[in-house]
Amino acid sequence: MSSYTKTSPPVSPTGSPPLSPIPGNYGNGVTSRAHQSDARLTATAKRQKYFRRLLKFRQMDFEYAFWQMIYLFVSPQKVYRNFQYRKHTKDQWARDDPAFLVLLSFWLLVSSVGFAVVLKLSFLGFIKFILWVVFVDCIGVGICIATLFWFITNRYMITSPPRGQDVEWGYAFDVHLNAFFPLLMILHLFQLFFLTHFINQDHFLSRLFGNTLWLIAIGYYIYITFLGYSALPFLKNTRTLLFPMTGLLLVYVLSLALAWNFSHAQCKFYHFRVRTDGG
Repeated sequence: MSSYTKTSPPVSPTGSPPLSPIPGNYGNGVTSRAHQSDARLTATAKRQKYFRRLLKFRQMDFEYAFWQMIYLFVSPQKVYRNFQYRKHTKDQWARDDPAFLVLLSFWLLVSSVGFAVVLKLSFLGFIKFILWVVFVDCIGVGICIATLFWFITNRYMITSPPRGQDVEWGYAFDVHLNAFFPLLMILHLFQLFFLTHFINQDHFLSRLFGNTLWLIAIGYYIYITFLGYSALPFLKNTRTLLFPMTGLLLVYVLSLALAWNFSHAQCKFYHFRVRTDGG
């Protein structure tokens, strides 16, 4: 337990108190089962509790969420060690505090404003753009990816015997949000400073720089996703989740050889999405 306290920020006084560890011996076992049933909420109850807190900003631990965002860049393993700590204290892997999602929404808004300026979108075009980024790029794609990994891990990667453990869908979606944040900051924020005057130019160095940013961003996504599932002690063969790295490197080399500029294609796609709807 000391390894967790060294890497964890102070617990917010407004946060919900952690549950006490469940002792292993309760005599006849009846008290133990009753205690576990009180501590372990159903998936539906967890979702309802999570969404009820979405507008209760005073109960959110933004300091802890910001700490997680920083460490997703510098040391993502520490973030998942705190997920393990939550499992020990609150008996669930998924976040019970929506502060991370709220901060992520803020960065989505900031980056969307930047993209709207760079792409010279109208106000209506900006509204359509941010709706696309939030509900398709982040949430829609995230639901698909989380559901895919939730199915694969529970179907093929659970250790035998499973002992009643499985991957929570909420945790799978949290893994997506964790992996999506560095990708967002690299491709939707940092890239903006170089997009118009350098990356979108028809030069090899422009493609090299822009496509390298894509390589780093997607590589981060794959690696953080791998860390998320390898942190679960009841999963096996999690290293297979790193296999897409090989395909990513191959596509990167081909893009340079065939003069594909991913960032330029991204800008054209966003313009297409806005303008086909009348923007």
